Amino acid sequence: MKKALITGITGQDGYYLSKLLISKGYHVTGLIRGQNNPRAATIQAELPEIELVPGDLLDVSSLIRILQKVEPDEIYNLAAISFVAYSWDQALLTSQVTGMGVANLLEAIRIWVGADFSRTKFYQASSSEMFGKVQEVPQKESTQLWPRSPYGASKAFGHFMTINYRESYGLHASSGILFNHESPRRGEEFVTRKISKAVAKIATGQQKKITLGNLDAKRDWGFAGDYVEAMHKMLQADTADDYVIATGVTHSIRDFLDEAFGIVNINDWTDYVDTSAEFMRPSEVDLLIGDHSKASSELNWVPKTSFSELVNMMVQSDLERCSRSQ
Repeated sequence: MKKALITGITGQDGYYLSKLLISKGYHVTGLIRGQNNPRAATIQAELPEIELVPGDLLDVSSLIRILQKVEPDEIYNLAAISFVAYSWDQALLTSQVTGMGVANLLEAIRIWVGADFSRTKFYQASSSEMFGKVQEVPQKESTQLWPRSPYGASKAFGHFMTINYRESYGLHASSGILFNHESPRRGEEFVTRKISKAVAKIATGQQKKITLGNLDAKRDWGFAGDYVEAMHKMLQADTADDYVIATGVTHSIRDFLDEAFGIVNINDWTDYVDTSAEFMRPSEVDLLIGDHSKASSELNWVPKTSFSELVNMMVQSDLERCSRSQ
């Protein structure tokens, strides 16, 4: 039985990745931070097969202790302060967790494995936010990084540290440059889930309006359940590398609104949507669209879920939640 260690296991990616690995016969251990993590009990109830251990990406000694205990064949670092807007308010904390946390984990691995770097494989969750002020369209693995948020800059640091440990020590360390990926488990602070929840509440008479920021921002949106398959495929490859994981199709916030409101038979949503400068980024990333041809050719990975299917999945899930709460 293979053993996997997942940081950030209580997030949407942690959930879908855990389900995938359990289905493949893995023993899954999840690192959780803090003694009273509010999501720990939820994921433990949903996936009782997993084992949860306390640890902190800012505490190298705790990471070494966990590695010695678990002896994982594969390590997936999904932990981050991942809400981009929050990173401007907490720039230093974001840098420490999302950036230095990667370096801490890599160094803990180096100390644990000693001279035998074949003992484990490492996956780093990099982000399309690293491209920021995009220098070419679509973005691929060789595209220059120009992050426009503390989150993007922190992810870029972790990305290059992963490359450095791969090149310096021969660690099987891969980075997945994941473009926006969503699901019904997405946090309610993210715009896609904010929209799907609001649409469900408006349709059931529990809410009148939703207030958003830049409706013209464009993103390459995929399904988190598809993207975790790419993570696993990277660590099964003989050679570690970096891969863009995306759909190759871009949509605006307006497109998302069209699709979401259309599901509840509201064709003109303008009376239900307001905009506010409060939700505008200090520096916007206007157009993200990824080229996943390398992942397709080398990993045999392609996205399975269309944009329409993704939005429908999210809205239907929130409609069910609203029905239960009435």
